[in-house]
Amino acid sequence: MGVDRWDLDEWDQDEWDLDELLSLGRWMDARPAELITAAESLLKVRDREGVERPLKANAVQMAFERERGQQNIVLKARQMGITTWVAGRFFLKTITARGVLTVQVAQTREAAEGIFRMVQRFWECLPTELQEGPLRRSKANAGQMCFPALDSEFRVVSAGDENAGRGLTVQYLHCSEVSRWPGDAGATLAGLRAALAPRGEMVMESTPNGAYGCFYEEWGRAVSKTGVASDVVRHFFPWWMEEAYVAAPVAGELREEERRLALTHGLTTEQIGFRRGLEISYRGMRSQEFAEDAESCFKATGECCFEVEAVEARLAAVSEPIEVRRGGALQIWLPPLAGKEYLVAVDTAGGGADGDFAAVQVIEVGSGLQCAELQQRLGTLELARVSAELAKEYGGALIAVERNNHGAGMLAYLDSVERYARVYEQMGVAGWLTTAGSKPGMVSRMGALLVESPWMFFSRRLLGECRTFVTMAGGRTGAVNGAHDDCLMAMAIGQAVRAELVARRR
Repeated sequence: MGVDRWDLDEWDQDEWDLDELLSLGRWMDARPAELITAAESLLKVRDREGVERPLKANAVQMAFERERGQQNIVLKARQMGITTWVAGRFFLKTITARGVLTVQVAQTREAAEGIFRMVQRFWECLPTELQEGPLRRSKANAGQMCFPALDSEFRVVSAGDENAGRGLTVQYLHCSEVSRWPGDAGATLAGLRAALAPRGEMVMESTPNGAYGCFYEEWGRAVSKTGVASDVVRHFFPWWMEEAYVAAPVAGELREEERRLALTHGLTTEQIGFRRGLEISYRGMRSQEFAEDAESCFKATGECCFEVEAVEARLAAVSEPIEVRRGGALQIWLPPLAGKEYLVAVDTAGGGADGDFAAVQVIEVGSGLQCAELQQRLGTLELARVSAELAKEYGGALIAVERNNHGAGMLAYLDSVERYARVYEQMGVAGWLTTAGSKPGMVSRMGALLVESPWMFFSRRLLGECRTFVTMAGGRTGAVNGAHDDCLMAMAIGQAVRAELVARRR
C-alpha cells in the first residue's frame, strides 16, 4: 500500500506487515495531521473512569499537535493529557520508522513506571499480527521495550537516574514535569539535550512550581527576542481547555474577576462553579495547580522565602553595573565616596572549578546600599586577597567573614598574609557565625528589606538567588536544587552586621 493511498478507515488491520508500518510512518511525516487519525485508530488508553478507549485527541492535544515545532515547551494546568498525547505520538513514531530511540523522562521513578504502563498498554492493544510480527519485542523490562525488526527502542526513565541519556543518540525526547525534577535539573536537561539528534524532536512540559528553577528559566528563554526567533515553541494550556473541569453552575452575580474571565475566555457558569470549588480545595495554590495565565501561575507558590512580586518588580527595574572586573565576576554600581563608611561581607567557599561560589558584598553602612558584588570560585587565600583589596578601595572598610567551614582559613589569611586589621568580631571572636538560631533572623531581615527598601539592591544575581531561595522539608531554608545562594547569604551577613553596627551607635 503506497503512501498516497493510505486510509486507516478502509484498511484491514489483519494485513499489517513491516512495509505497511513504514508506509504509515512516511504518511504521517508527509501529512502531520494524520497522526491524530492514526492515534485514534491504533492506540488505547484508560480514561478518568478507568475505561479502556481509543486515544481520541481532546482540545488541548489537538491544539498542541497543530502548533508544535521541533522543540517545544508546554506550560499547563493539571491533568490536561499532554503526557499521554506525547507518549502516544512518540510511540507511533517509534514503531513506524527504522533506527528510532525514544526517551521519556519523568520526575520520579513512580511517575516513570506509570508512563511505561501506559506505553505498555499501547503495545498490548495493537493487533496480534503486529505483536507477533514486525513489532515483536526482544526486550520489555521495566521502562524499556525494543523492536528488533525496526532496530527501534522506547525507554522511560526518571530524572533521578544519573545515566539518563548518557551515551545515546535520541530521536524523540519527552521531559515530563520538569519543574519537579530532583537534583540539578538544569544539568540533567543539558545532558539529555546533548543526546538529542540534530533533527530530533523534543517536548518539555510541566505544571508550574514557583518563579524559579530550571523549567521557569527555560520558559523565559523560549521567547522571541527582537530580530531573533526562539527555536522553542511555547504552548500554554489553561485549565478551562479541559472539558471535564465543570461543576454546578454559579447562581447569582459573578465577581468582577469572574466576569472578566467569562467575557475574555467565554467561560460558562459551570466552569466558574468549578473555579470556586478550586478556591476552597487549593486556596492560594489554585493559580499554580490550575493555571489561568502564564505569569501568575509561576508566582503562586508557598515555598519561596521572599515576596516574589517584590523581587520580580525590582529585577525589572535594576540597571547594569557601571563597571565590571574579573571577567564579569566583580560588578560595581556605586564607587567609594569620601566620608562614607563601608562594610565588606564575605560568604566563603572551597573554590575549585566545580566547587561552590564564594561571594562578597560591599555595602554602604549608613544607607545599606549595595555598592559592589563579587561571585567567583576562589580558594581561601585568593578570596582573602581580593576581599582585602576591595576593603582598602572602599576606604578601609570593615570585613565581616562568615567563619563557618572555610571562613576560619580566610580569617587566618587576612591576619597573617594580608595583615588586614579591620575585621568584624562577634563576642570577641573574629568572624560572623551563621547558625540554626541566627539564620532565620538573617532571612527575615532580607525579606523585609526586599519589600520595604528594594532600591537598596542592584544585582540581578542576588535577586535571582532570592527568587530561588525556598523553605524545604522540616523548615530548613536554602537554594532549590541546581541554584545558588552565595550572593544572598553574603548580603544577609552584611545586612545583619550593619544592623548590629547601627544599633551599637544609637
